[in-house]
Amino acid sequence: MHRIVGVGCVAAGTSPPCRDPYHARSHCPNITCLKETPGMHAWLCENPVGVDALTWKELPTPTPGPGQVLIEIKAASLNFPDLLIVQNKYQMKPPLPFVPGSEYAGVIQAVGEGVTHLKVGQNVACLSGTGGFATHTLAPAALCMPLPEGFSHVDAAAFIMIYATSWHALMDRAQLKAGETVLVLGAAGGVGTAAIQIAKAAGAKVIAAASTDEKCELCRSIGADATINYTTHALPNGFRDAIKAATDGKGPDVIYDPVGGDFAEPAFRSIGWRGRYLVVGFASGPIPSLPLNLTLLKGASLVGVFWGDFAKREPKANAQMMAELAQWYGQGKIKPVIDSTMPMAELKAAYAHMGSRGVKGKLVMVN
Repeated sequence: MHRIVGVGCVAAGTSPPCRDPYHARSHCPNITCLKETPGMHAWLCENPVGVDALTWKELPTPTPGPGQVLIEIKAASLNFPDLLIVQNKYQMKPPLPFVPGSEYAGVIQAVGEGVTHLKVGQNVACLSGTGGFATHTLAPAALCMPLPEGFSHVDAAAFIMIYATSWHALMDRAQLKAGETVLVLGAAGGVGTAAIQIAKAAGAKVIAAASTDEKCELCRSIGADATINYTTHALPNGFRDAIKAATDGKGPDVIYDPVGGDFAEPAFRSIGWRGRYLVVGFASGPIPSLPLNLTLLKGASLVGVFWGDFAKREPKANAQMMAELAQWYGQGKIKPVIDSTMPMAELKAAYAHMGSRGVKGKLVMVN
């Protein structure tokens, strides 16, 4: 039997339930499970060799099982892990075939047994790892974030991953304080723009590093106090000189690094005394190796940031964080930077746009 992550049919009254939406209707042994069920569409990854292997297919619309909800997807954002997962390069390797799309927002169409805190017609956002690049999906009810009035589906689809990651990094792991200086690498991307906004809301000074003058201007428009174009300030010395100049020679108190690669060592060599270097990700590809004597010389800390595991291990703290972030959104302190929206059927073109490194903020697919 095929398994499919993010979609699946659950036949009422069958034991065991049918969870195979990939079979032909005429061959389902539980003949009532698909009867008169309207279809949905989804991007299927049947062979994780890259974006070109994805196919847009019609599938039966699933019924939620215990603890699940069926969501009609209105918007889904494109994140870096969504590229890795279809290339079989991500740490999570779902059974084949699966529907990519880690983060999405929409309207609840049905609720499964035991779900009492959500209801049909409610607007929610969800980050479940898979299932988002479709018209409908099954989602664990426990992972759904109810949306307050006025929270748009496009903003909600681009919200959880970048703001949860950046808040957990800056406010929890780095214990950022007002008046400190934060250097944000990859600052014009999704997590980078979120980090700028959160750091400014916390009262910090922000230096944003990005690859073009246009991206640097975007960073200034959302609150960055200073910017470094690391294309014109070449690695390693030009970059280090620019950091030194922007911090009056003291170095940043916190470095937020979702990029890795060749930027890591010159950035860490520039950190201030008692600085905290946040290891967020490796968007540039290579995982860097750092001389550990630098931690000694600077009295500095290397701090790992893994929001996904934090959410699982410390659910109460995570829930409090998400509630505060939703409040900040309502107060206008934070708002996702949306590069553009594209129709869901144009997912492959969206992947190409993301791969060109031209995206500023988040790219969102809409139904």
